[in-house]
Amino acid sequence: MRAIGRGLWAMFLGLALLGLGCRETVELPTGLSYGTNPAIYTTGTAIAPNSPTHGGGAIDAYSVSPALPAGLALDTKSGVISGTPTAASAAASYTVTGTNGAGSATVSLSITVNDPILPITITTQPADQSIVVGQTATFTVVATGTGTLTYQWLRNAVAISGATSASYTTPAAVLADDASTFSVQVSDAFGGSVTSSAAKLTVVAKGGPGTSLVTGSLVAARAFHTATLLANGKVLVVGGYDGTFSLASAELYDPTTGTFKATGSLVTPRQSHTATLLASGKVLISGGSSFGTALASAELYDPATGTFTATGSLGAARSDHTATLLSNGKVLVACGRNLGSYLATAELYDPAAGTFAATANAPLASRATHTATLLANGKVLLAGGFRSSSLATAELYDPATGTFTATGSLASARAYHTATLLPNGKVLVVGGAATLVTELYDPATGAFAASGSLVTARDHWHTAVLLPTGTVYIAGGVGAGSPGAVLSAAELFDPATGLCTATGPMTALREAHTATALPGGKVLVAGGGGFGYLASAELYY
Repeated sequence: MRAIGRGLWAMFLGLALLGLGCRETVELPTGLSYGTNPAIYTTGTAIAPNSPTHGGGAIDAYSVSPALPAGLALDTKSGVISGTPTAASAAASYTVTGTNGAGSATVSLSITVNDPILPITITTQPADQSIVVGQTATFTVVATGTGTLTYQWLRNAVAISGATSASYTTPAAVLADDASTFSVQVSDAFGGSVTSSAAKLTVVAKGGPGTSLVTGSLVAARAFHTATLLANGKVLVVGGYDGTFSLASAELYDPTTGTFKATGSLVTPRQSHTATLLASGKVLISGGSSFGTALASAELYDPATGTFTATGSLGAARSDHTATLLSNGKVLVACGRNLGSYLATAELYDPAAGTFAATANAPLASRATHTATLLANGKVLLAGGFRSSSLATAELYDPATGTFTATGSLASARAYHTATLLPNGKVLVVGGAATLVTELYDPATGAFAASGSLVTARDHWHTAVLLPTGTVYIAGGVGAGSPGAVLSAAELFDPATGLCTATGPMTALREAHTATALPGGKVLVAGGGGFGYLASAELYY
């Protein structure tokens, strides 16, 4: 038995040694590499599968460190990298390791993910500029593309040394600069390049008592809008009518660039409304009409956010009314009309509460298209206007008592006229009647008296603006007669002499436009009607 046991043991040992002799030896993988290395991909675009090759033994599993860019994946069996990158990433090295029972092989793989290369698009072209000798002009372009864009301005198609920003300001102009053109070449880092349209520079010598020159155009054509000088020096243009619709759009004019730019839109489209700059710097927009219906709504524009928000509603829907900022910070809203009814009501807006409340007493007369002027004594002069016909009556609102009292009457009944407070405390009344004669209201006597005659009769929809010199710039509107002609004529009223003299005409025929005195003595004239509804604007110097 022992002999048999020893024989079996010898047989088993022999078989074991035979098995070891037949086992295949596992070979170490070598030379691991990828077909695409370095690899550069684009976000949002599926990559071509990147497959590995290697020598030596078969690889059982693959791994990578660090994790591949978002959207890419490594197949742990085959080592193939595939997918669609979802986010850009800078060039980085990724170590891919292939292993089997004998060991491993590694390869360093460089991967970059870029955003798509978008074509350069110019969204705002340089605008034509008109300036007076000695002034500068600023041309601006807005463009989009991939990465950091570079700029090169050209004058008459010749590069300007050092002009490599998105804006270019010329040196002080001379007459020889007139009719020069300015364009800009916008380039990206990928070889893309686009050249803007050419903007024309007009240079004129300041002549006569005043000159009007074209400035940047409104974003939208409009008339019966409002224009308000903000504390930051920009001008807020709101609402109006474009010949088809009441507008909700608003825009800002920047005197430093001479351009208009859209800002937030009104909550409610409106025309023939009022806009009042409050002590807070916000602007109260009240009433007006929208598609033929008078509005009771009101809203506030906040320059800090560029947005409009609703505020308390008027007690009565009204358009062609007046709104006057009082010395106590409240706003007097007076009269106006609603669907042919003329209102003899008034209310006060309280900015602290954001509400309107009726005045203690009602105005003495119903009227619309009248004027309201804050006097130096804090009272408000309501004058003229229209009811069934033009009115000559006038009255005073006293914030101290909340009451209206009669004052002297206009010499001529007027509607759609203008009233301008002069430095001497008197009020100049212009146009709105068949007469050329202007009138002055004297708060000391409570009476109106005739003053110098206009050079050009202005029946309605003209503007009048007080200049720093103390003179009043009167422009455009509709002349006398039926139908009267739309005017480009302008003139100056001089309180020292009581006379009107012609000044340089506007560059366009305008009615129902706006005129806003800017710091430094210029006047921005914008929009209005003429031959159609206008988007053009100009500056009076």
